[in-house]
Amino acid sequence: MLDTNLKQQLKTYLQNLKTQVELVVSLDDSAKAAEVNALASDIAELSDLVSLRRDDNALSRKPAMLVRSVANDTHITFAGVPLGHEFTSLVLALLHSGGHPIKVSADTIEQIRQLQGSFAFETYVSLSCQTCPEVVQALNIMSAINPGITNVMIDGAMFQQEVADKNIMAVPSVYLNGELFSQGAITLEKIIQKLDVNAEKRQAEALKNKADFDVLVVGGGPAGAAASIYAARKGLNTGIVAERFGGQVADTVGIENFISVQYTEGPKLVNSLEAHVREYNVDIMNNQRAVTLRKDGKVQLELQNGAVLKSKTVILSPGARWREMNVPGEQEYRGKGVAYCPHCDGPLFKGKKVAVIGGGNSGIEAAIDLAGIVEHVTVLEFAAELRADAVLVKKANSMGNITIITEAQSTEVTGDGTRVNGINYTDRKTGDKHHIELAGIFVQIGLVPNTEWLRGAVELSPRGEIIVDERGQTSVPGVFAAGDATTAPYKQIIIAMGSGANAALGAFDYMIRN
Repeated sequence: MLDTNLKQQLKTYLQNLKTQVELVVSLDDSAKAAEVNALASDIAELSDLVSLRRDDNALSRKPAMLVRSVANDTHITFAGVPLGHEFTSLVLALLHSGGHPIKVSADTIEQIRQLQGSFAFETYVSLSCQTCPEVVQALNIMSAINPGITNVMIDGAMFQQEVADKNIMAVPSVYLNGELFSQGAITLEKIIQKLDVNAEKRQAEALKNKADFDVLVVGGGPAGAAASIYAARKGLNTGIVAERFGGQVADTVGIENFISVQYTEGPKLVNSLEAHVREYNVDIMNNQRAVTLRKDGKVQLELQNGAVLKSKTVILSPGARWREMNVPGEQEYRGKGVAYCPHCDGPLFKGKKVAVIGGGNSGIEAAIDLAGIVEHVTVLEFAAELRADAVLVKKANSMGNITIITEAQSTEVTGDGTRVNGINYTDRKTGDKHHIELAGIFVQIGLVPNTEWLRGAVELSPRGEIIVDERGQTSVPGVFAAGDATTAPYKQIIIAMGSGANAALGAFDYMIRN
């Protein structure tokens, strides 16, 4: 099942096991079951501390693999073949179940250990989803610490009837004790916060007691990471407030234009960014949303939990999010057929008809990717011509199941009350109205800056971008900004990093002179 190179790498990892791990497989007669059995057999052969047992009645889904800590009797299950992006989740489950130290704080481990009750999580994923492993691994960590917590990763493409019965049309979808718990990206801290009702209050009290910062960075994407590193290297007391470390990069699939790195993937780059930031004395305050910015002597940042942080300077790098169509039905059917990540949710629409809204690079790339999975893709572009690169347009036109319609104004998402069944659009040239029957709609029409909370605090452009000068200075002295949320004309990872470094140097220069 695993090639020689991968086996050798895995054998090296498994040398970190300290206690016995048991693999239990439940199989049927399918080809996928043979893959699960072969994978489990390969793993068991690589370490004397890993044993394998087949019990077709042990698990409710088949094929599936249970990873059990013999010492602590903790259970982590993979329903399907945990390869692709989930192979890392499997490796970490083995290590954590076998006593290898978990890389979270001692306070977090104790908080998880103290959770009382029975928490049975089920996490529906697609193996091509970049966001899913982060959620699976967070829940697996909790399962490895607390025997009262279990998690089952479920490959939605394999268990399609189950997905259909629960009307799951976006991943990751997490269920707790049979009820929907979350959908989309969610951090370990946020999961704990939802389970531990007093966690947010304790967290707010701890934040209120923090000393004033020299530099406080808002946002944990490439710009924020670069800004915090450059500030910390100047010997400044630096903090970083992030709703989700990594930001939108965590949802990016392939990155091929990051200079000196020929290819990487979003989650991998995010892990490297966070590891680099942690090399310095930076106070990382993750899972925190900023709601108000004001200046009264020092700059004050109020968080959603009520805590107020103070700093001599602030660097704003809140990033951007997917732009929405803003038509009737979009919000009603969000996660029920309306999606924004074709790589994550595409496999859930296997063999069905879908639409892509937007004819830029993102839209045409999405159409090409989806065409290999779904029955048919219709691209709706508002303008008279596509904005995508010619090479992408040529590729899309060469595929037999992609239809491109220009001068199409999307007017309404339609559905049956539980899921999308089509889209209405108007031909801008003739005025004719049309309806297309669909199972899914993927919106790819650009980005909008996360700056609504800054209106009235700093000067914004008509598009909501933070206006900055050549040093990253905003309209408020001591407040700087960087990244995709600013008026920088090009929204690229490498440019965001450069602007973050620039803003940090600008903040340092400001403090010297003031």
